[in-house]
Amino acid sequence: MKVSDYIANFLADKNIDKVFGYIGGNNAHIFDSIHNHPNMEIVNLRHEQGAGFAAEGYARATGKTGVATVTSGPGGTNLVTPISSCFLDSIPALFIVGDINSFERDKSKGMRQIGFQDIDIASIVKPITKHAVFIDDLHDLRYELEKSHYLSQEGRKGPTLVCVPVNFQYQENYEPENERSFFESEEFKILNRPLTISGDEIDKAVDLINHAKRPIILAGHGIRLSAAEEEFLKLLQKTNIPIVHSLMGKDIVKSDYEYNLGFIGRWGNRYGNLALASADLIIALGTRIDTLQTGRNTKEFAKNTNIIQVDIDPNELGKRIPVNLTILGDTKDFLKKLNDRKLELSIDKWLEKVTNFKKRFPHHREIDGKEKLGNKIVSLISENSKEGDIYCIDVGENMMLAAQAIDVKKNQRVLFTGGLGSMGFSLPAAIGASIGTGQRSIVISGDGGMQMNIQELEVIHSRNLPVKIFIFNNSMLYMVSTMQDAFLDGRHTGTKEDYSAPDFKKVADAYGIESHKASNMEEIKDIIDKSLQNDKPEIVEIIIPSKKMAVSPLLDYSRPFEDMMPHLDEDELKKLMEQKDF
Repeated sequence: MKVSDYIANFLADKNIDKVFGYIGGNNAHIFDSIHNHPNMEIVNLRHEQGAGFAAEGYARATGKTGVATVTSGPGGTNLVTPISSCFLDSIPALFIVGDINSFERDKSKGMRQIGFQDIDIASIVKPITKHAVFIDDLHDLRYELEKSHYLSQEGRKGPTLVCVPVNFQYQENYEPENERSFFESEEFKILNRPLTISGDEIDKAVDLINHAKRPIILAGHGIRLSAAEEEFLKLLQKTNIPIVHSLMGKDIVKSDYEYNLGFIGRWGNRYGNLALASADLIIALGTRIDTLQTGRNTKEFAKNTNIIQVDIDPNELGKRIPVNLTILGDTKDFLKKLNDRKLELSIDKWLEKVTNFKKRFPHHREIDGKEKLGNKIVSLISENSKEGDIYCIDVGENMMLAAQAIDVKKNQRVLFTGGLGSMGFSLPAAIGASIGTGQRSIVISGDGGMQMNIQELEVIHSRNLPVKIFIFNNSMLYMVSTMQDAFLDGRHTGTKEDYSAPDFKKVADAYGIESHKASNMEEIKDIIDKSLQNDKPEIVEIIIPSKKMAVSPLLDYSRPFEDMMPHLDEDELKKLMEQKDF
């Protein structure tokens, strides 16, 4: 068969039905073969970065390996940002670059360039991929494709990249059954040795849990990556242990779980931070316990608390804070074995205490008499959403508003670019998520993030995708401006000065997408309600004063974890943290 047809067949055999990309001369054969495959569709984005983020959104929403294909040179370099995002957030992805002719790559590394658009993208992205390779011998193609797909899903998931020279792609009479297979190699046998969590480790975890008076679970993205949602819910039903979650763990459990105490960390919900700081045992599942969660003052984080940390990556265990019990392994395996054990907890008083935290400090409450308008708007979007909607959240103050205020309903997903924090993520990710699942996507973005990949509005229009886009427009880059206020004497270079946003309604008209603009609460409420009653593509621009965008409460890096701004009265905080009833 033709080599590019083999590539299409290979992907289809892995149950990958959508491939995202941007066509160029050196990947046109791959595009054509995928387009002609009866069980696949090629989705042509309007920029390679958009294609990469769309593949990432597809992978996040479906659990399959997301695939994007681009041409050589700038096609490959434009993928660096989405590759980085997939790497830091452990998203399974395979990036296929249609590269220059194999004979035009200088193997001696002495010449800067031979072929047009010749750049060694495989070497460039090696530090941010699990595997990256340039195929300089066609006999290696089957092996490297099998290895790359396998590694994207194996262990701690992540991106891989394969460069296929154009002179190989159009060769006929390729016989993959006669080529060497990765799955028959010694390399596969070594990599395929599963991690096993011992009975002794489970015994130690059970002992810590049964002796805890104030246990709490810190739920991370690793629960979903290991497909452990069902086992996790079994544990909650069995024990009623309250949970808090990382940014990436937002959608692990529905918000109506009585003991879901929300998002924690620097921008977390106050009630979640209070609960975590009050616990005597933290069970950290599939989370790095990173700076966003702890703040920089790690000595004040969980200072009098036992910690169990379960993670599939040994480099993440106990790396920033002291951990009493580190367990290297798959979160699903841990939860299965834990659920088979007898857990004896008496935590009624603890549940009463954390429930009171949640009632006392709801995320929509006014702060110091000032309306939390941003939270209120996100709450309105959340209230009017439907089961199965997929939120795609861009970076900026709007991301933290969403993390605080979205109430997750049944089968809803909330997709963040957590580790990299790339503006421009949300729009193409929504395209990939909607095309991959057939579900409606809800984009929440600021005016800055929307301008990063605004060209992908054309894909939404041309395909009539069910994507609702809510733009929080304060005509500035608010989150960075607060840093300028704190450290640069309020000089707003690039955030207010020499920065502007277009009339998004006119932009929507140019792309043929229905749009609305609202600035007062009555208009905002009415437009959100009407917009979310249907699935047609739509842009809702919400004009919001910059001061109303502020996320509150906020953790001051110099203060203890539970002492968030605006600071509570010292005596009140002391009383909230009392443990005399336990």
